[in-house]
Amino acid sequence: MSTAHLGDDLEVRSLVRVFGAGDGAVRAVDDVSFRAPAGRLTGFVGGNGAGKTSTMRMVMGVLAPTSGETLFGGRPITAADRRTFGYMPEERGLYPKQPVLDQLVYLGRLRGIPAASARTEILDHLERLGLADRAKDHVEKLSLGNQQRVQIIAALMGSPRALVLDEPFSGLDPAAVDGMADLLREHTARGVPVLFSSHQLDLVERLCERLVILRRGEVVADGSPAQLAARGTVRHRLVLTGDAGWVRSMPGVRAVDVDGPVALVEVSDDGAGRRLLTSALERGDVREFSPVRPSLTEIYREVAA
Repeated sequence: MSTAHLGDDLEVRSLVRVFGAGDGAVRAVDDVSFRAPAGRLTGFVGGNGAGKTSTMRMVMGVLAPTSGETLFGGRPITAADRRTFGYMPEERGLYPKQPVLDQLVYLGRLRGIPAASARTEILDHLERLGLADRAKDHVEKLSLGNQQRVQIIAALMGSPRALVLDEPFSGLDPAAVDGMADLLREHTARGVPVLFSSHQLDLVERLCERLVILRRGEVVADGSPAQLAARGTVRHRLVLTGDAGWVRSMPGVRAVDVDGPVALVEVSDDGAGRRLLTSALERGDVREFSPVRPSLTEIYREVAA
């Protein structure tokens, strides 16, 4: 078994992309900087129109930046670098009337992979993603989810040095998501940086070691899940033996939710937390008083609203 090695980071610095001119100009990407580290899964999230796809297109050279730069291994990305990247664009590029296997072999040869090697790799990927029995089918006969699987295979061929994937999990069932996640981890294990966008925040939270959140073309959060959780609003869960409705009137305490003996609260400071706990103990037993770290969905709502 091969040993994982450190690859090159993928990085963008001060990227700007303006569409149009004059009063009608739209600044779709506004001074965006972040790093997708080698050997890590980096999730790229944001609402529709946040600038994710435009940023990815600039990384891949499909779209020229108005200003700023894209780097690989600390130096400007070249056309030669990009030929070694795996890219899954927002607009899928499959030929509907071509058989799956023939089409993938053709795409592999365009990337410089010998036909025999491409065929072997493709058959392995088809097997792992549950499409082995559809290799001879025309793409147009596949469901949208299966077409997505084929597009993923096209991006993963040839041991890419970096992966830039725009919504790779869209339309996949849970089994296919797990298979795809395993494939991506195999690439990160050999030092490949993986940058992927997704609207599935629970999936991003489960898979990613780094997160970048965009809002209206700007980076509003960037870091590991633990780092982002630490900057979110910490709440406390209070579980009593009696009704917890009285917490609503406690100074320095905001009751987010109260359900019988269970309350989810935000406290303004440590003093308010101590007063809350003291009042609870005066009223009876306290079964639980513990911090609740925010989920990625909650952090996203805080920073991207």
